[in-house]
Amino acid sequence: MIRKYLQKIYLGLIFILLYAPIVTLIVLSFNQSKTRAKWGGFTLKWYQILLHNSDVVAALQNTLTIGFASAAIATGIGLLAAIGIDAMKKRSYSLTLGIGNIPMLNADIVTGIALMLWFSRFTSLGYVSILLAHVTFNIPYVILSILPKLQQMDM
Repeated sequence: MIRKYLQKIYLGLIFILLYAPIVTLIVLSFNQSKTRAKWGGFTLKWYQILLHNSDVVAALQNTLTIGFASAAIATGIGLLAAIGIDAMKKRSYSLTLGIGNIPMLNADIVTGIALMLWFSRFTSLGYVSILLAHVTFNIPYVILSILPKLQQMDM
């Protein structure tokens, strides 16, 4: 009984330590005062300044277009790959699925650095290489999401 109570307290402390800085940052982003030590009132001034910065707006635009484009492209490729994998014989199916799951077993930073080194060797780094890296990173997750549903379907 006491052990469960202590586990809940421990979990609560972990959540507080993880999310308190984020909540503090969000609240202080609306602070009128330039100092974090004193509340100067509610304002949206900092967000207006942020949205008038052309570099920040361009970065946001690139982020959104890369995110949506990579999701759409990876979904298309992953769907075709899942259909192909589903049609394979048992041995080829297991081997292909095992190889396809390797990027998910790697740490994300390792995969990211490997893709950066790969693309920097064969192409110039830029929008297209970032898009290709994100598509490459997303395809195994798409296959993992689509394949079980595909196998449940009545052909």
